[in-house]
Amino acid sequence: MDFDYHTMRAFADSWMLLAMALFFLGVVGFVLRPGARRAADEAAAIPLKDD
Repeated sequence: MDFDYHTMRAFADSWMLLAMALFFLGVVGFVLRPGARRAADEAAAIPLKDD
């Protein structure tokens, strides 16, 4: 299979756009999941904890 510029450009324009959109939606879903706020608050408090 010959991967020239035009083939790679067509792949990037179609499938990589879909892959990046799905990745973005996955990250947004992960951040907005139930229980994420408590985990984020706990992680944010780590530097402030005494040893």
